[in-house]
Amino acid sequence: MALQTLSEHACFAGVQGFYQHDSSAIGLPMRLGVYRPPQALGPKAGPVPALIYLAGLTCTEETFAIKAGAQRVAAQLGLMLVTPDTSPRGTGIEGEDASWDFGTAAGFYLDATQAPWARHWRMESYVTQELPALLAQHFPLQAGRLGLFGHSMGGHGALTLALRHPGLFQSVSALAPIAAPMQCPWGVKAFSGYLGDDRSAWAAHDATELIKSGARCPPLLVDQGLADKFLAEQLHPHLLEEACAAAGQALTLRRHEGDDHGYYFIASRVEDHLHHHAATLNA
Repeated sequence: MALQTLSEHACFAGVQGFYQHDSSAIGLPMRLGVYRPPQALGPKAGPVPALIYLAGLTCTEETFAIKAGAQRVAAQLGLMLVTPDTSPRGTGIEGEDASWDFGTAAGFYLDATQAPWARHWRMESYVTQELPALLAQHFPLQAGRLGLFGHSMGGHGALTLALRHPGLFQSVSALAPIAAPMQCPWGVKAFSGYLGDDRSAWAAHDATELIKSGARCPPLLVDQGLADKFLAEQLHPHLLEEACAAAGQALTLRRHEGDDHGYYFIASRVEDHLHHHAATLNA
């Protein structure tokens, strides 16, 4: 797979780059960001673990790299940070830009089955198949050392993809994830549009329901702000907590007074998440 460099920037003795490639999974060009830590550069460089971050609604491949302040910690820990875009773009599908929470920048990290979305909206295949292969080809990725985390819609993606693809990701965490999408307006809208009316198909992309049905993943770290305006209606971490407790899925769920849903919250908690992943990926 050919990779086009859009820009590269020195950052904490590493390099933050942004790239584009023609995606076979999506059928269109896709963009991603990659931060290479200093351990992956220079004459003594070696392969390093990679941590994929899945962003939330309205975000791009640049959002986390610009706002989260994670590169400093990644440089210390020797982690490569990977930030794919949140959806296909420029598909020409009528209505793709009509809503902020469906269509463009709202891929929900699944493979759509319903027309007209099924042709290009294949973010699960992209993240779990094409992206790891692309990283292995073009970047110093240490084999078998891949972590996954995300925020909001991307937290939903991190949880569900880890549960649906056991063994692919060695570490998992989430920040304010959509933890039970079948029971919130964002999830119902996305699942109805991308997957149709069959609620059994929805359950296969709902972290809480997946855990209830027997799916398991590495021990989870989840952070949730109690001043998050979406907490009561959209996120439902208590349902994930109950499912994990009943099923024996390891979960550390931390609730924080005063934290909201945005990138000030993410920047406040991201160092803990990188250490959570490094404890496994650097072991």
